[in-house]
Amino acid sequence: MIFSSSLLENAVNEFAKLPGIGKKTALRLVLHLIKQDTAEVNQFSHIISTMRNEIKFCSRCNNISDKDLCNICQNTMRKQELLCVVENIRDVIAIESTQQFNGIYHVLGGIISPLDGIGPEQLTINALLDRLKTEPIEEIIFALSPTIQGDTTIYYISKKLSADSHIQTSPIKITSIARGIAFGGELEYADEMTLAKSISNRIPVENFIVSGN
Repeated sequence: MIFSSSLLENAVNEFAKLPGIGKKTALRLVLHLIKQDTAEVNQFSHIISTMRNEIKFCSRCNNISDKDLCNICQNTMRKQELLCVVENIRDVIAIESTQQFNGIYHVLGGIISPLDGIGPEQLTINALLDRLKTEPIEEIIFALSPTIQGDTTIYYISKKLSADSHIQTSPIKITSIARGIAFGGELEYADEMTLAKSISNRIPVENFIVSGN
């Protein structure tokens, strides 16, 4: 791209640094901002700057927060004994959007992936173990990616739980979200691992909601 303005070029280059944004998309965004009122662009800039400077991470679960504790951890109406372990903040947002979970969370900040240079020490696993020593957790739900890395992370944490004698004397139930064929999907397009998990995690027919007559 050849630009007639270095200011325009610099702005395009900055937008192009965002994930999923190419130079053409970046140019469209910058040109859109140029058409906006100066006050609107200043507000946009102010909001982004304020977010970056003032955003916090929850000291309890590592979720994004405006304060020391996030809104979820502050909500005493949620089930404090039910802990969902997720990979990142996007997963918290996804699960919350279903409105089907009323427990609390722990954000690992990733999953164990030696090839990517991510080991247990890069994640908040130790913080998770510390929580289990002080909080009345009865069940841990692992909601991690159904991959080798995700399974490795679950296995590692499970072994740490069983080996740590300082964690509650009463056994903690460990579960994982169900894996299987997506609703509306066709079996012939499912990979063997997904199909195998679907068969092993089968549910009784009476659990289906049958519509009609």
